[in-house]
Amino acid sequence: MPIASHDSKAYLDEPAAGRLNIQYAPGPEDRLAENPPRFTWLPVVEDEAAYVLRLSTDPEYPARATRLFTGISLNFFTPDTVLEPGTYHWSYAVWDLKTAAPATAWSASRSFVLAADLPATPLPDRKARYGGVDMAHPRLWLGPKKLEAFRAAVAADPAHCSWSSFYEKSVLPWMDREVMREPQGYPNHQRVAAIWRQTYIDLQEHWYAIRHLAIGGTVTDSPEMLARAKDWLLEAASWDPLRTTSRAYTDEWAYRVTNGLAWGYDWLYDQLNAEERAKVRAALLERTRDIAHHAIKSANIQLFPYDSHAVRSVSLTLIPACIALLGDDEEGGDEVREWLDYCIEFLFTVYSPWGDSDGGWAEGTHYWMMGMAYLIDAANQLKSFTGLDLYQRPFFQNTADFALYCKAPNTRRASFGDDSTMGDLPGIKTALNMRQFAGVTGNGEYQWYCDELLGLNPGTEMAFYNYGWWDTNFDEMTYRTDYPFVAPVPPKGGLRWFKGIGWAGVQHQMANPDQHIQFVFKSSPFGSISHSHGDQNAFCLSAFGEDLAIQSGHYVAFNSTMHQAWRRQTRSKNAILINGKGQYADRNKAQQMQSTGKILAAEQREDHIYIKGDATAAYASLSPEVTLVEREIYFFNNSFFVFVDSIDASEPVAVDWRLHANQPFQLGRTSFRNAGEKAGFYGEILWSEGGAPTLEQDTGFPGVDPAEFEGLPVSTCLTARFPKTARQRIVTLLVPYPKDAPRRIFHFIDDQGYDADFYFTDAEENTFKVVLKKLAGTTI
Repeated sequence: MPIASHDSKAYLDEPAAGRLNIQYAPGPEDRLAENPPRFTWLPVVEDEAAYVLRLSTDPEYPARATRLFTGISLNFFTPDTVLEPGTYHWSYAVWDLKTAAPATAWSASRSFVLAADLPATPLPDRKARYGGVDMAHPRLWLGPKKLEAFRAAVAADPAHCSWSSFYEKSVLPWMDREVMREPQGYPNHQRVAAIWRQTYIDLQEHWYAIRHLAIGGTVTDSPEMLARAKDWLLEAASWDPLRTTSRAYTDEWAYRVTNGLAWGYDWLYDQLNAEERAKVRAALLERTRDIAHHAIKSANIQLFPYDSHAVRSVSLTLIPACIALLGDDEEGGDEVREWLDYCIEFLFTVYSPWGDSDGGWAEGTHYWMMGMAYLIDAANQLKSFTGLDLYQRPFFQNTADFALYCKAPNTRRASFGDDSTMGDLPGIKTALNMRQFAGVTGNGEYQWYCDELLGLNPGTEMAFYNYGWWDTNFDEMTYRTDYPFVAPVPPKGGLRWFKGIGWAGVQHQMANPDQHIQFVFKSSPFGSISHSHGDQNAFCLSAFGEDLAIQSGHYVAFNSTMHQAWRRQTRSKNAILINGKGQYADRNKAQQMQSTGKILAAEQREDHIYIKGDATAAYASLSPEVTLVEREIYFFNNSFFVFVDSIDASEPVAVDWRLHANQPFQLGRTSFRNAGEKAGFYGEILWSEGGAPTLEQDTGFPGVDPAEFEGLPVSTCLTARFPKTARQRIVTLLVPYPKDAPRRIFHFIDDQGYDADFYFTDAEENTFKVVLKKLAGTTI
């Protein structure tokens, strides 16, 4: 337990942290993954407060054995030095900058254990951080010295680092395009999805035009191209930062305008006269201030780090804008440097709020793709400009495993969370992210994933979820200038448990599509926050080249009826309902973070993989009579699945066992079968303590505006409905198979004692067993 302070100085406000807050860390239960540890605490009310942190191996903090870190500007901190392994104690206080002494009592004392041989990831302090920085322009991607070398290389070989492809496809077209004028916004300023999307694309293109013409003109020393780049840049600088491209109007539009201004200001700095430079700088500074103020002051991500857009803005917009502006905000003093320091320290300390050192991303694989895409850009920009290397942190060393194990290249509807690519293969930016992490880590499995996905998914560069976010020709060029080629290695597969986010991914024979099986299970402590859904204890299955047990629906637009009434709700998942209700997934963030699950076990055993999840809290959010909701999964011999669902309640409840597929089922009394184009599966309810189920199916999306999915595929939901009982145990067999080679798993039950023993045999006479504790006299 923390030791309370008895210091007589002024009172220190040290409230308890809630689920939505940043936490007090590290603590004695924390498994530290890097050295030095990252320190976080709840800030005091005064925004301007500074802090002091004391650190000692002695809980009494004697002066001779205590280190002080003073003048800390934020409520999170990474030391600039590596610590010796051992047990440490720490506390903090408000720091008086004038007297250079603590202004309050010390906080409660907390302890942690630092193991040996952890990755060394210190962060230079603010005074030393920019000591060797070249402040000349450009700063983004290439500095002046690298630019000269690159210019010489492409002059000698236009194909160097794919320059010629970038120049032809992503630079020259903007010479003839009409310069975009300021967007008019929405009719009556009421958001319309179609206008949001089109303007999103338009402003992304505006960013492309500025960035690519500026780079193209600078590298080729073309006056005409540089002049055209200035036309695009000065037009954007003339737009009113408080109108339709402001952050408050539509933040994603504002991010793109600000990025265009940042790249233009940086790369065209020497092409602008004093008046033009002042105009662009003023526009860029005001827009950057607006975005920074929102993230730091309004969204308050140092206290509430679960605002998806505000957190994303740190790497997407604030890092490049601050690098471009650093030292040039004449009227702002050190304002830009303060923002840049904030962003650096956030990324080195708090990031990622959506996961831990295992590398998982609680918002799901699609928003991992997006978050990592912008993080990669920011990390590369920081490394090039300052020498700071984010990639050494364990999260970034491991995070590509999340896509590798939870979204195989040939899957379309077999993972969790909001996903613009639903029904399509993973976005090609996932492949490029994986290549980046291959270059960073040397892991050939990541390069294999990249090559496989790009080979499966050619010609999709112009799809909205690709082109609307990034230009792959630019990505190709910048990667080749910075990182080496890594030879692809087919993935080993197996089980990967992302403990911090409550996901488990299973991959079998990923490199062989005819034998490949992917199984993903989720029971998350993040509940349904942000782009997560009410899907604790849910699963998805893809096998033999086809998605089988799927994520149902389409991501037509955030907050559409499809999104709110179907996709986010438990009824669209391969999960159970209790009395027709699932888990809380509406808009109250506090309740979203209370609707949680937890993976209790994920183990590779001798002849099977075993996973167990507890979603009691998630179901109790809407059904308080529930006292236990657990799901166990046995994946035997990389071949078939057995599910054991356990539900207890203080009163009898009805249970619906739901399963979604791309096409209708064939139903028996207690069995079902579903056949796709390449693969199929069959299943059977083997046991129910509450009585036999009634099987039914429904094709469609109840409660969704039909206009939202007009022309789109419609899935089918199987429901096995069980009678009411206060204690329910359900055992279900699920067997996937290639369509040209159906499989059978034979089974029998021995339930003569206090247990029910379920025996399973396959065609090779391998035998497997599941034991279920049962009540006397129960059977299906």
